[in-house]
Amino acid sequence: MKLLIRQGRLVDPVGGIGGIMDVLVEDGKVAVIGSNINEPDARVIDARGLTVCAGLVDMHVHLREPGFEYKETIETGAAAAAHGGFTSIACMPNTRPATDSPEQIAFVKQRAAEACGVHVWPIGAVTRGQQGQELTDFEALKGAGAVALSDDGVPVQNANLMRDGLILAHRQNLTILSHCEDADMVKNYAVNEGRISRQLRLAGRPAIAEELMVARDAMLAEETGGAVHICHISTAKSVALVRRYKRKGVQITCETCPQYFSLTEDEILAQGALARVNPPLRTKADVEAIIEGLKDGTIDAIATDHAPHSAEEKARPLTDAPSGMVGLETALAVALTYLYHTGEMALSDILRRMTINPACILRLPTKGRLAIGSDGDVVIFDPDEAWTVEPNRFASKGRNTPFGGKTLRGKVKYTIVGGEIVYREGE
Repeated sequence: MKLLIRQGRLVDPVGGIGGIMDVLVEDGKVAVIGSNINEPDARVIDARGLTVCAGLVDMHVHLREPGFEYKETIETGAAAAAHGGFTSIACMPNTRPATDSPEQIAFVKQRAAEACGVHVWPIGAVTRGQQGQELTDFEALKGAGAVALSDDGVPVQNANLMRDGLILAHRQNLTILSHCEDADMVKNYAVNEGRISRQLRLAGRPAIAEELMVARDAMLAEETGGAVHICHISTAKSVALVRRYKRKGVQITCETCPQYFSLTEDEILAQGALARVNPPLRTKADVEAIIEGLKDGTIDAIATDHAPHSAEEKARPLTDAPSGMVGLETALAVALTYLYHTGEMALSDILRRMTINPACILRLPTKGRLAIGSDGDVVIFDPDEAWTVEPNRFASKGRNTPFGGKTLRGKVKYTIVGGEIVYREGE
């Protein structure tokens, strides 16, 4: 199978490849990059006027299967990923049962193989059942195919257990992805503690709950030598903490999500439960700090924290509805709209945080690059095309997005995995 992508604008943040070029993918690998490639027996995609880059990598999604298939399945989540330009996604273990054993890792891999061609990488649980009491068998999880470890959805609240986990994960060359909130301080609170929580007369989730956990895990990573990745960072002080520990040489990375550089806590007033997410949407000053952290490289990755829920669940009152929003089908466009088209970041810098950086954190050496010999995972998109978000047209089962009805810029045209087209706009 040969696929020839003609006359697209190539962007590879690692190799510095740019300009109008052709790309030939053969037998699942990038075979040739150059001008005027002649390959008569190849399938041809005309990419004139479009951007071509490595397939996007999302290191933080919730696919809900097994146990919550009414919210999402591996099949529908993978389809949503393809629609959004993602060719690799890493799924969190907060399912029922949790992904805390080799058998559950095998289940995820089998269901992914039956779905569309997007790569689904399992993340194993840090603790059994995600109960925060006993560590799982990290060696067995890695042997079964886990690419990282996390109890995301909840933190590893016990500091001594987290310390032991970092030591053992380091021996297995695995990174722990940490949910950055102190559970004792946030309870089931729905909104950021501050102006909006006071206006609504609700208890809030304080910024310090996030910052304490970031500081704790940074210090534990420094002491143990283990690698920690801070999930969905959202406050200015959290960014400053990560920046400080990075400068000290600690093995700490972090991600943010599109909602944290595009929306503020005010969205709760307009959208209610659709804008409820953990950590909560923060202040304008926090949004500005998140953008600065992305610009200076403190924040390594843009992840979606794709968290589908049913319409019935999100229709509940704000204080009763579950937290989370879907993001696979809007993430690229939100990043382009709020970072690229505002002049905050260059396109290559945005794509670095959505391709090679998350691939490196997850230790996926053949992903996130558009280079000769790399996997033939490619996304082709129009960075300028405007479109209106229509949640009822999502491939995901989840419709819970605060971006519904909003106009974004940046439209995926093709998603290609191993040289095979898994998504084409309009089909």
